Formats: sequence, C-alpha cells, structure tokens
Amino acid sequence: MTSVYLAPVPRSTVAAQRDDGPLAAAMGRLVLGQIPPLPPVIAAAFVTGALLLLGVTGADDFSVFAPAVVLLLAGAGSSHPHDGRLDWLVPPVLRLTEYGFVASLGFGRSVPPVLIALLIGAIAFHHYDLVHRLRQRVYPPSWLAAAGLGWDGRMLLIAFGGLLDLVPFVFAVLAVYLWGLFGWESLTAWLAAPGSGNAAADADVQE
Repeated sequence: MTSVYLAPVPRSTVAAQRDDGPLAAAMGRLVLGQIPPLPPVIAAAFVTGALLLLGVTGADDFSVFAPAVVLLLAGAGSSHPHDGRLDWLVPPVLRLTEYGFVASLGFGRSVPPVLIALLIGAIAFHHYDLVHRLRQRVYPPSWLAAAGLGWDGRMLLIAFGGLLDLVPFVFAVLAVYLWGLFGWESLTAWLAAPGSGNAAADADVQE
C-alpha cells in the first residue's frame, strides 16, 4: 500500500480526528490508554450540554469554566486506539459539544454573530480539512493540534474570556489566529503534496 503523507502516520485515524489539545492528550497518557474513549465522551458531553442549557456560560464567575472542565473528562480516552465498533462517534460528539459551547457563550454574551460564525467557521474548516487529509493520506504534522490549542484549549481560553468579560475580543483574536494558522498550514501542506489525492486513489485501487 502506498501512503502519501507529510508527517508520521497516526496509529488511529479516528483518534487523530479528535483534535485533542495538550491537556486532553496528557490525560490520556496518564491512564496509559486503558479507558475506552466513548463512555467518558458521552458522559462528559451530556453533562456539558446540561450545563449549557442551564445558562452557565452567562455567569460572570468561575462557573463559566464548568462546561470546559467537565468535557476534559473526555480526555481520559484520548490515548486509546479507538478500535471499538462505535468509537467513530467520539470525534463528532466532541465537535458538536465544542460548537455548542462556542455558540452558547457567544450569543449569551452578545458577541456579534459574524464573530461567532468566523470562529466556528475556522474550527469547522480545520475539522473538515483534517478528515479529508486523513482520507487522502496527507497527514497533518504533530504540532498542529497543540498550535491550534485543541478543543480543550479553545474552550478554556474562551471561558477565560468570559471570566474577564472580554468575550468579543477573545472571539475576534482567536478567529483571526485560527484562520491564519489552519489556512496557512493546510495550503502549504496540500501544495507540498501535489497529486496526493490521485496517489491515494491509486493505492485504494491496488488494495
């Protein structure tokens, strides 16, 4: 099988789609990959969703961190191979929870809708690009998840903005940073791998 990639091949494409940041990845290493990924993700997402419905993102104290901190429990399964029958559900659950948190905090703090759309758009672009690259075997570099802060880092940073009552500013800065980072890295990666899609397609045919 021929692979086209710019970085080491991930041991699990499902795990690579999680987009874990340093904190979530560290939690997974702490338990040595012994915890299945789906149960903690489902439990954490359920509690996080309940907190969002209760309106904690509108609080002006440390409770604004509650959804992000609770979802960190999902990091315990980050080092698992994600080889279970339903483990493919983990990335979309993390995606929806992060998007919901960003939207809830943004609308709850009267952030201009365009800023909310720009920030969620930057994150969604990265997630779409990540899935497409994994399919085409144009693998992202290992530093990208840390530079992009991961879902955990982004949520904590936005919550910190809520604590300081700087949500619009944080949304604007983070949107510009993420669009610049993900857009530049994606463009340079695809330009450095011309014909990667054809090569991957040929490899699939040969298999």
